[in-house]
Amino acid sequence: MRILKIAFLNFFFYTFFIIFSLIVFVNLGSLIILLALFLPKRRIFKFLRQAIRWYGAVIIRILPFPLIRLDYKNYGLNDPPGPYLFICNHRAASDPFLMAVFPYEIVQVVNIWPFRLPALGIIAKIAGYLSVREMPYTEFAAKTRKLIAEGVSIAVFPEGTRSRDKSVGQFHSAIFRTALETHAAIVPVCITGNENVPPIESAFLRPGIIKIHRLPALTWNEYGAFNAFKLKNYVRDMVAKEVLMMDKTN
Repeated sequence: MRILKIAFLNFFFYTFFIIFSLIVFVNLGSLIILLALFLPKRRIFKFLRQAIRWYGAVIIRILPFPLIRLDYKNYGLNDPPGPYLFICNHRAASDPFLMAVFPYEIVQVVNIWPFRLPALGIIAKIAGYLSVREMPYTEFAAKTRKLIAEGVSIAVFPEGTRSRDKSVGQFHSAIFRTALETHAAIVPVCITGNENVPPIESAFLRPGIIKIHRLPALTWNEYGAFNAFKLKNYVRDMVAKEVLMMDKTN
């Protein structure tokens, strides 16, 4: 029975993923070209980033349901208004799609490989996604400050690469240096369950539950006295503690 479920899940998901993606990319590209004739650049960016969020929401919530389900808990209901710096642990290649749970205009900081994907990479570049490894810190910080000033939130996976043993790796400092410069609220995001959806070095999806916990935001008043090293370790410890608890309840 489990083999049949896996076969059905993969056939259904990938068939409709390809069809849905082709429809979205063709129509979105045409629409962006049309909007460019009438709307200012800032409005087009906002529309494109929201379109990416809607696309991601379909991919993670609808296409794999009910064999893969999303369990999202928001513990930040009393957070101050954004924009935010979403600091996420990195479990799987599907992590960037999971950012669709947040109802904000978001730019992601990604590794180099997503930009090399057909269609998806092109859309990500046009939407202003940032590859911190392909630019000096001064350029990264300047672009991040500009986005925050425009009200755009930033989602980052500061481990840099996905975990292979469920542990939370060491965080890189760049985004925390930027946080200290922008005073933006930091939102720790904890992800578990998708490390086997699919497993490392496999394209086959497996049934399961993906958990996402949004922890309360850290405001400038709480972290302003830290340096970047202390801040990154403080946030990492928060994420690691919550992830460990989430794994125990899976």
